[in-house]
Amino acid sequence: MSVPRPMSPARALLTAAAAGVLALSWGGSAAAQQGSTTVTPAGAAFEASLSGSATFTAGSVVVTCDTSSTSPGNGNNLVPEAPDNHNPSGAVSGPINAPNFTDCSTNVPLVYATVSVADPVWQMSMQHGSPTTATLVIPAGGIVVTTSGLSSCTATVSPNASVGIDGTWTNGDPASTLAFDTAAPVEVTGGFGCPTSATEAPFNAVYEVTNVDDPSSPITVTG
Repeated sequence: MSVPRPMSPARALLTAAAAGVLALSWGGSAAAQQGSTTVTPAGAAFEASLSGSATFTAGSVVVTCDTSSTSPGNGNNLVPEAPDNHNPSGAVSGPINAPNFTDCSTNVPLVYATVSVADPVWQMSMQHGSPTTATLVIPAGGIVVTTSGLSSCTATVSPNASVGIDGTWTNGDPASTLAFDTAAPVEVTGGFGCPTSATEAPFNAVYEVTNVDDPSSPITVTG
């Protein structure tokens, strides 16, 4: 594969990487859906871990992250206790710990990416439907992607206000899955080669969600 011109690698990489850090979006437009939702087991602690790799593609540049997860702690990543795990007319919501993102690489020589999370607690909502969806609300400036090497740039996800990122939920046993095919707002700053005109970026990934308290009792979303 031919190596892009100096302007292209940084522009494509930052666009893709900024989207990539959105892996744990608990997707779905809950506000637009008003059906009944029940998340079970009530009170269970859950973990979401990347299944395989998350791949972000922009032009000829591919960014791959092999590790990403969010785990319970500090009272977060918990299914609400009954009766709050059921909402007869909308989504079930609660706080989650911000995900980490490591083991990331790019197919562009001499361009490297790192991801930091600015806010330790985000919000998540689940909405039963066809399909069942989830929404991860990322705080303003909650994710920052930086590149080094060929170009030094900074990409801030949801720079001006919190934003909900969408994904599709599928019940499973022992793990339910959360799949993403989405985009998010991004602001990029930096010098030569930085994609400062970029306003959003695409992302695709699948996560497995498990019950940490009792792996034999999967986290499920029903009506």
